Amino acid sequence: MISRRVALAAAALSVALAGAAHGQAPSGKVTVVTSFSKEVTDPFKAAFEKAFPGTTLEVQNRNTNAGVKFIEETKSNNGVDLFWASAPDAFEVLKAKGLLEAYKPKADGIPDKIGHFPINDPQGFYSGFAASGYGIMWNDRYVKANKLPEPKEWEDLATAPYFDHVSMAAPSRSGTTHLTIEAILQSAGWEKGWGIVKAFSGNLRGVTERSFGVPDAVNSGQVGYGIVIDFFGFSAQGAGFPVKFVYPSLSTIVPANIGVVKNAPNAAGAKAFVDFILSEPGQAILFDPKIRRLPVRTASYAKAPAGLPNPFEFKWLADPKSKFDVEKSEKRFAAVDALYDQLVTFQHEALKAATKAIHDADAAIARKPSPEASRLVAEARALVARMPVSEAEAASPEMAAAFTGGKEKGPRQAELEQKWAAYAKENYAAALAKAQAAQQAAK
Repeated sequence: MISRRVALAAAALSVALAGAAHGQAPSGKVTVVTSFSKEVTDPFKAAFEKAFPGTTLEVQNRNTNAGVKFIEETKSNNGVDLFWASAPDAFEVLKAKGLLEAYKPKADGIPDKIGHFPINDPQGFYSGFAASGYGIMWNDRYVKANKLPEPKEWEDLATAPYFDHVSMAAPSRSGTTHLTIEAILQSAGWEKGWGIVKAFSGNLRGVTERSFGVPDAVNSGQVGYGIVIDFFGFSAQGAGFPVKFVYPSLSTIVPANIGVVKNAPNAAGAKAFVDFILSEPGQAILFDPKIRRLPVRTASYAKAPAGLPNPFEFKWLADPKSKFDVEKSEKRFAAVDALYDQLVTFQHEALKAATKAIHDADAAIARKPSPEASRLVAEARALVARMPVSEAEAASPEMAAAFTGGKEKGPRQAELEQKWAAYAKENYAAALAKAQAAQQAAK
């Protein structure tokens, strides 16, 4: 059943568009590839189809990376009208490959930027429809029952109390997690950023395949903390779950986007849907308790539900550290995902063992200080943090060329991934040995 909010939004939009329409109204099937769940897409589908009788919004759900690959692989016989996702660097990939059509939406009341970041692509190949931030959500009942702390920073999640209580999706499987990792790397720098990422990854209970699984596990109390996009936390609160959410200081706010696919079968319908979600009533749908996303229309916040923040008022966005370089992100998009998988996802058991040994060594040193033990545990941490490639190498044309094989990995990609996996395995084993030696030295 369509909610009253959605019904009112659709009715208001119908009146507004009818008065301004020129030519024939859009009709037929509009196909959208999106990473968003049914909880997000269903209210928009219902309202759009009500506003435009004769249209049908067909939603194909794919994670961001799979969606990008699908559009690229089917470009010769394209059946997709729209790409709709949270990751601006994914849109940059599609734009660079000539797979998006430029379109300037019929929308007003939307600022040029949020913080340092443009809301819309300067060339018009995609538009921001909501603002997205990345942070930590936690189940308050779980945390209190286990006498655990409330986190504020990413580094907090790397400390001993959080071990085996945290969940995150693999960035190669989730565009929002990819952006979280990329935001940390840009804010902290390549070496320090990866040190932070690998340190808290060693505390993860597991690395999930889909981003949806993380908030579901936190909401149900299967795990205490989740690294998520903000609307997972806000929608969980709207649904009545006992959760909290925080933006760490090493974070950013970027737009979630929508773009018309090149050679769209129903380009008129696609453009109408873009106009729809950027209209005043379309933006109001973002306040649905199951969605709880942050609109890009500033006037919309006058009717925001209690507790939902206004990102245009975030003072921390003025900090240069929060500036997100989408071109830098796009250049190393595949390399960052592959590095995380080879250093963390596929080596998680070894990383977790080394991390636990480091925590145990720290505890032993706290009980009985030892300069030798402190030196060994510091070396263990350094081994965990080490990276097989530099920032420049990750963003190089040579690296990009190695990761353009589509479904089939090329020989260079396979060679690099095998090398990175071996590098991680060797370093984590050495870190484990040093941490265990530190424990012995502190006895």
